[in-house]
Amino acid sequence: MVEQNVTSQQAEFRLFPWWLVLLWGIFALIVGCLFLAYPLNALMASIVFLGVYWFIGGIFTLFAAFMEPTDRGWRILIAIISIIAGLAILAYPLYSFIVLPALFVIFVGFWALIVGGVKIWQGFAGKDWGAVILGIISLIFGFLILGSPYIAAALIPWIFGGFAVVGGIAAIVVSFMIRGEQKAA
Repeated sequence: MVEQNVTSQQAEFRLFPWWLVLLWGIFALIVGCLFLAYPLNALMASIVFLGVYWFIGGIFTLFAAFMEPTDRGWRILIAIISIIAGLAILAYPLYSFIVLPALFVIFVGFWALIVGGVKIWQGFAGKDWGAVILGIISLIFGFLILGSPYIAAALIPWIFGGFAVVGGIAAIVVSFMIRGEQKAA
């Protein structure tokens, strides 16, 4: 099972040169370590980055709306929403620091409830007890998150950091495997 996952990762990364995968892994590892070492600062920086990203993305979308006539109304609407959201985050970073992670966690909690309900329904319809068990686990996860969204939001930096460290290490290992395959070929 692990070999199959590594092989699928290798196939995914073969689209890139080995050294680019290595750089990506090093970058992910550094970001993950920063999230783990300085969780509040890293989360605040990520939220400010999100505000800048939405603001600049909204400006580019607005320009694109006037350059390309298809779906102009939707593009203008998306651009305005992005610009307003970006400006709101940049104008009130401390409020955003509290509200955005909590909204994200609440979204994930409701998503887990929906997925859990669907899995349970599919499991009973298809007599698949594995799907029912996964559905129950998803429901429990959703209720735990929604029961204390601020605690769950406070854990986001460590979760992101952990995933980034593991993903970075995996990318570094895969990059050397790709390099070895390229040298052998």
